[in-house]
Amino acid sequence: MPPCPPEPRPSPRPLLPAPAAPVDVDVVVPVYNEQAALEPGIRHLHAHLSEAFPFTWRIVIADNASTDATPAIAARLARELAGVTSLRLDRKGRGLALRQAWSASDARVVSYMDVDLSTDLRALLPLVAPLLSGHCDVAIGSRLAAGARVQRGPKRELISRTYNMILRTTLRARFSDAQCGFKAVTAVAARQLLPEIRDDGWFFDTELLVLAQRHGLRTHEVPVDWVDDPDSRVDIVRTAVDDLHGVARLALSAPLARFMLVGVASTVTYALLYLALRGPMGAGGANALALAVTAVGNTAANRWLTFGLRGRRHLLHHHLRGAAVYALTLGLTAGALGVLHGLDPAPPRGVELAVLIAASLVATVTRYVALKTYVFVNAGPETPPAALRAASASAANASRPSATPTDA
Repeated sequence: MPPCPPEPRPSPRPLLPAPAAPVDVDVVVPVYNEQAALEPGIRHLHAHLSEAFPFTWRIVIADNASTDATPAIAARLARELAGVTSLRLDRKGRGLALRQAWSASDARVVSYMDVDLSTDLRALLPLVAPLLSGHCDVAIGSRLAAGARVQRGPKRELISRTYNMILRTTLRARFSDAQCGFKAVTAVAARQLLPEIRDDGWFFDTELLVLAQRHGLRTHEVPVDWVDDPDSRVDIVRTAVDDLHGVARLALSAPLARFMLVGVASTVTYALLYLALRGPMGAGGANALALAVTAVGNTAANRWLTFGLRGRRHLLHHHLRGAAVYALTLGLTAGALGVLHGLDPAPPRGVELAVLIAASLVATVTRYVALKTYVFVNAGPETPPAALRAASASAANASRPSATPTDA
């Protein structure tokens, strides 16, 4: 009897490629009409990362509406070099390019550098290492920090130092160099900050750092070796004007500035109410009622505008504590009114009002401190810095770095 033929063995199922693991660092290179500098810059960066960078990485060329051969060169480099991708935008703006590239990234840390590689690439590892380890949220290269070595003309040096002095004066900036094109942010911090950044141009960097400081995020500075690019595409005058507009916008959006605007509106409303009520209610009654009405409005306005609190959570609690601040202001103004009437039993209405407003202004500093530390003590960023640090630390421990690039 002939042997039975062997049963056919099922053909192996095709193996699907495993999904690419997220890389440690995305290095975004924003470009606009950089056909001459793009290829040598990207090849030099690619070689450095391949040979001397101990984490997984990806280079993203973010072209923002170039009109020369830049898009074609970027696409070719993405085909030829492992770990290089290109992103094409139809609108100009370095900030816009960074926003789009960082928002689409799945990397643990997003960074960027200028295509001219003015900053020595040896600073890249010290820049991103504290972010990957979870010790910092934002890292910047600084040409003004101790230990930096910079080669540039006196005009650019003066402009840079003047601009950073303006930031320290008007915005109380604690970082030394806002404009160096060499920065990195953890993915967790980027998700928090990017929706709040309004600028899509050169001021993007400054706004990023100011918002990070206001959120209490930890910023790490790396002194860099930096050589000025004589072929820079930056329009210095226009950029300076745009930056000053941005500084003014951020200054007005600061909590103290918003508190002052609310205070001015409250004072005007109080004055009008007092003058309307002075006749039928007398000085003391008009003062008490006008202050009560404006205190409710002041607490509500500061809750929303100054401290960014929305919804009904703690609403009654905040207004009850606001009533304590009202009592303080009422005591000061009533005392001033009593002193005035002791000196002159029938003072002119204008003098009476001026004394009351002066007493209210004396209470303003105390009121701001009370609102910040007592009334709205639970106010703060939607994601507290502690939560960001915990998320960053969790991401830092999620995977171990390797020394090989990851293909796009």
